[in-house]
Amino acid sequence: MKEIARQLFEHALGASGVEKAFSRQVQCDRGVLRVSEDLYDLNSYSRVFVVALGKAAHAMLAALNQQAGERFEGIVASPTPPEFQARAFRYFQGGHPLPNSESMRAADAILKSLSTLNPSSLALYLISGGGSATAEKPIDDAISLADLVETYRVLVHSGASIGEINTIRKHLSAIKGGRLAQAAYPAQQVSILVSDVPDNTPDALASGPTMPDSTTVSDCHALAAKYHLLPQFPASAGELFERRALEETPKSDDPAFIRARWWTILSNAALLEAAKQEAERQGFSVHIDNRCDDWNYAEAADYLLEKLRHLRQQHERVCLLSGGEVTVHVEQGGVGGRNQQFALYCAEKIAGEAICSLSAGSDGIDGNSTAAGAVADGTTLERGKARGLDLPAHLRRFNAYPFFAALGDAIVTGPTGNNLRDLRIFLAS
Repeated sequence: MKEIARQLFEHALGASGVEKAFSRQVQCDRGVLRVSEDLYDLNSYSRVFVVALGKAAHAMLAALNQQAGERFEGIVASPTPPEFQARAFRYFQGGHPLPNSESMRAADAILKSLSTLNPSSLALYLISGGGSATAEKPIDDAISLADLVETYRVLVHSGASIGEINTIRKHLSAIKGGRLAQAAYPAQQVSILVSDVPDNTPDALASGPTMPDSTTVSDCHALAAKYHLLPQFPASAGELFERRALEETPKSDDPAFIRARWWTILSNAALLEAAKQEAERQGFSVHIDNRCDDWNYAEAADYLLEKLRHLRQQHERVCLLSGGEVTVHVEQGGVGGRNQQFALYCAEKIAGEAICSLSAGSDGIDGNSTAAGAVADGTTLERGKARGLDLPAHLRRFNAYPFFAALGDAIVTGPTGNNLRDLRIFLAS
């Protein structure tokens, strides 16, 4: 079952590629660019400027150029280096999950370029998950790069959901929460999105640099209290909260959005559908349950395992799929990530049972490890003991990667050039 689970994950990744999504929804014919339901006559603009952000930035730009030809100029900010560089583009290798100096340089370059656009210009954004860290500029110059990195670290380890984290990021940033759109105004603007956030909160993707922000300063203060963030923030960031000096982000009535459109061409739903079709082809009764999105990893695992055991009473071969992300409040930092922590917790709960649990990230990166995730089954606990591995200790120290690596059950894909959130696969027979 572990091998089948791996196959399902790999199939889902392959079937949900950026190039395939562009071939369906982004096409160019005789100088007219179609983005989903919109048409843009590229020859009618005095300038077309492209900004590509996030883990899928290189793949998205390559797919755009494949459809329209290398006719554009722009800036690319991604945490991975490109296999090749498109002409007329500047490249920045920003940090992830924490920003770096290249992230700051990228944000400055993007803001400067967008500020030169006029009403006859078109700003074309290619945005994917990971964009929050790969291009960043603090809203207040008093926040140094070191302070910015520490602020991000506190947020990432707080146990907050990605939407909650991005709510605060938006209000501390000069480019997020719609502020890139403000910089490009009065140009025509269109955003093509490869989403790693819940479908009902598209403005959380890369902290929504081109979209009206649905979150508020009041939300930021509530979250800071909920997760006890102010004592952990560096003074330069914490002071903005204490002085009530956070500025509100642009909302839907801002003029910057009058000539702006946004299209999601790929999301977690595509990953789930691809896995579902392949599991059905292999004879499983397939069920999808995303209810536990953004839950604590242990609560999510308990919920899904209970559902799996219930389904197993009704069907001979069961596949339960779950998308989205779980949260982990890291107290002792080992090597691993939320997916491996989830799988390790499951391993203890399914010991001795004919159940398999896989959890992995579609970006190929889980936390601070080299793995995308891990797979566990009813033998994992005993096999670990046979190798002298203390599962509860690894779980307690958030040190799941060494455990799974020793057993050969870490899932290593390398960076995939895509980012559609996580996929959890449970199999029972």
